[in-house]
Amino acid sequence: MNSELLRERIEPLFRENFSRFGELGAAVSIWQNGEPILDLHGGFRDRKREQSWNDDTIALVWSATKGIGSACFLHALQENKIKIERRVSDFWPEFGQNGKEDVTLTQLLSHSAGLCALDERVEVTHYDAVIHALEKQTPLWSPGSAHGYHARTFGFLIDECTRRIGGISISNYWRTIFAEPLSLDFWIGLPENLNSRCTSIYPAKAGIPPEPFKFYKDLITPDTLQRRTFTSPYGLNAVSDMNKPANRARDFVSFGGIGNASALAKFYAMLAKGGEIGGHRFFGTDTIKLMTTTISDGLDRVFEIPTAFSAGFMKNSASAHCKIFGPSANAFGHPGAGGSHAFADLENKISFAYVMNQMEQSVLPNEKSLRLVDAIYAS
Repeated sequence: MNSELLRERIEPLFRENFSRFGELGAAVSIWQNGEPILDLHGGFRDRKREQSWNDDTIALVWSATKGIGSACFLHALQENKIKIERRVSDFWPEFGQNGKEDVTLTQLLSHSAGLCALDERVEVTHYDAVIHALEKQTPLWSPGSAHGYHARTFGFLIDECTRRIGGISISNYWRTIFAEPLSLDFWIGLPENLNSRCTSIYPAKAGIPPEPFKFYKDLITPDTLQRRTFTSPYGLNAVSDMNKPANRARDFVSFGGIGNASALAKFYAMLAKGGEIGGHRFFGTDTIKLMTTTISDGLDRVFEIPTAFSAGFMKNSASAHCKIFGPSANAFGHPGAGGSHAFADLENKISFAYVMNQMEQSVLPNEKSLRLVDAIYAS
């Protein structure tokens, strides 16, 4: 892919995000064959428009963190030679109660375990309390019979499994195995001294909810599965809560990752090259296949539209009209609420990342990033 031609396609669209679509501050990074081919940033870090977004700016990416967490967990499984068909309770005995005795790692990773919401009211900052609640929780559907996005619980589930198997939290696993060796400016639990580089994140402006309309209506309706999923464990539901240094420092694997587009794109560039970059191999062929192979596909019980998941990553659903990861059937990644987005395309050895600070009223990717993705593949 010619970098100059790509810039000619992407840069006007990126600038238009600010002039036409209300973007405040944002950055995009595109890599191919393990090398950067385009990095752009623009706008401001604050609503007063006093601090410019620059190369040093880092931002909260919400659920795009789940892709990072999943990669860490899969690496721990790889290093310990553990197949994802194994039962969770083999490594986490306390988990195996109330109908979860035979829940597999496959079901956990593909959002098929039926544990997207908790019956017990526990606070999201109390890790041990959340883990105990998950141990006692009865699945909300028969594990493996359906899938539904585990918005908050997913990070706790894979983090505890990683601790049981690898003896280390995902936050520390990420720094040790990936972030430091690859010099990735991305954190799950931001050190206090980096707060000066972190942009504030701003909630979506009031407006007409996007599609799927039923999901967004149910999301604000008390006692629905959608509402329960996005509010349990409870706490930190206001966007502004995550601008507080104390909360940025917490290692929330579901939604707490902070970094820049270049770091995300470089990590996915390694995955897009089959698990290798700069002469160092991180993942074997079998583990990469787990990332590319669809496990669950069809109507998502939470999103109420078709979604698809591999082992921890989101994929294009065969039933969905919109292809959020480009045209390749083996592309995979994970978006974040409000507009952040990142993925790897092994077929074309392309990786993409978009981060921003002005959220939109969408949990799934919106046109600001999807227009750029479409432009990459335009013939």
